[in-house]
Amino acid sequence: MKKRGRFVAVGCFLLAGGLAVAQAQPVKSKPPVAQAWIDVATFSGMGMPGMGGGMGAMGMLGGMFGGAGQGRNEFGRTISGVSGSWVDVTLFTRNNPRLAEGVQMVPAGTRLAPDLKLVSPKTEKSAPVDDDRVVQEDFEPPKGKIYLYWGCGETVRKGQPLVLDMAKINPAEAQKFFAGRRATQRGAHLAVGRPVWPSEQDYRLVPEGASLVGEHAFKGQGVPEGFKFNIGPNQEIMPPIELGQQERNGATVLEWKGLPTARAYFISAMGARGENEMVLWSSSEVQESGFGLMDYQTNPAVDRWLKEKALLLPEARTCTVPKGIFGEGAMLQMIAYGSELNLAHPPRPADPKQTWEPQWAVKVRVKSEASAMLGAGGGGMGMGGIGGMGRPEPEPESSRPQPAKPEQQPGSFEGIGKGLDKLKGVFGF
Repeated sequence: MKKRGRFVAVGCFLLAGGLAVAQAQPVKSKPPVAQAWIDVATFSGMGMPGMGGGMGAMGMLGGMFGGAGQGRNEFGRTISGVSGSWVDVTLFTRNNPRLAEGVQMVPAGTRLAPDLKLVSPKTEKSAPVDDDRVVQEDFEPPKGKIYLYWGCGETVRKGQPLVLDMAKINPAEAQKFFAGRRATQRGAHLAVGRPVWPSEQDYRLVPEGASLVGEHAFKGQGVPEGFKFNIGPNQEIMPPIELGQQERNGATVLEWKGLPTARAYFISAMGARGENEMVLWSSSEVQESGFGLMDYQTNPAVDRWLKEKALLLPEARTCTVPKGIFGEGAMLQMIAYGSELNLAHPPRPADPKQTWEPQWAVKVRVKSEASAMLGAGGGGMGMGGIGGMGRPEPEPESSRPQPAKPEQQPGSFEGIGKGLDKLKGVFGF
C-alpha cells in the first residue's frame, strides 16, 4: 500500500506539472491576413563638408554623368548607403496574393500626403537551373592574416589582437574568429504580388523635414478594412549622425552628437596593414567582428547586447580607436539603432485557449548610419564628410559610373577580401 501511495503521489505530481506546462503554452495564432513592412533609414558621410543640397559623393558623381537633378526615388535606398533620409514600404495580403497595387494614406507631416502609390514588381526571380556538370575551378588558398581588435580606448587591450592566419585556417578557428551578433528580421522587400513604395508610379523623394508621426492606413484589393495605425515619436525619421574625429597621442578620438531616439550605437572599422594583412576593429567591449550589426536589429536583441556591452549606450558620445592598429587608413562605419515598432489588430488575446487571428500587422524599423575614412577631417563635428549632408538627387542605375578596379598595392586587402568571400561560402559565416 505504501508503494502504491508513492506511485499515486508521483502520478499526481507529474499531472500537475503537465497542467502547468499546458497552461504555459503560447497562444495559438494564425498569420495576419495583411502585413506591411516599413523601413526608415538615414545615411550620412563620404561627401564634401558644407556642400549641402544633395551633393554627397554619389550625388556629385551623378551630377557629373547626368544622373542627378532628376528627383527620382528608388526602392531599396534604405540599404544603399546614399546620403539622405529614405523610406521603403512593402504590403502583402493573403486575400489577394497577386495584389498589383495598394495605397498608403500618410499624415500631412510627411509632406507626401494624402497618400503613397504602391506598385508590385512585375517579374519573378528566375528559378535555379538544374545542372549536373562539374566545373573545375582553380582554387588558390588565401594568404595573409586578419587581425581582430575591439574596445574603445587609446591603447590595445591585453590579449589582443585575435589573429587568423589564412594559410593555416580551419573551420573551427574561422567560426570562432568571425562569431558575431545578428538579429535582423525581414523588412521591406521586393516580390511579385507585394506592392512597394517608392514605385514606378510614385517615385517622390522624402522631403526635407518630413515627419512620419501620425495616423497611417493601407488600402488595396483584399486588404482588410480598418488597417489603420499610428506611428509615434520613437519611430520618427532619425537625424544624420554628426561625427567628429581628432588625433590624440596617436589614437583617433571619435565624438558625436546624441540622437534623441537612439536605442544604442555601434562602430566598426576595416583597414589594411602591410602586405595582405586585414585589420578589423569594433567599439564592443567583448569580442565582436561587427559584420552582422550594421543593419536593423530587434529591440530585445539590442537590449540584450547592451547588457553584454557589445553596443554603446544611448548616452555615449565618444569612443577612441586605439593607436597603431591600422596602416595608411581604414573605412569607418557607425550605426544608431532606433526602436522597432510591431503592431497587430486585434491584439494578442490574454486567454491562452483562444486562437489569435490578426487581421493585419505592421513592422516599422528605424536606423541612422554614417561612414567615413578613419582620421579624415582632423577634428570637429561634421568634419570628414559626416553630418550636415543634404539629400542627394538619386541617379538611375544605368547612368551611374562603374568604378575602375584598383590595382593590388602593398597595404591593400583586395586579395584577403576575395579569400574572405570564399571562406564565408565554405564555413557558413
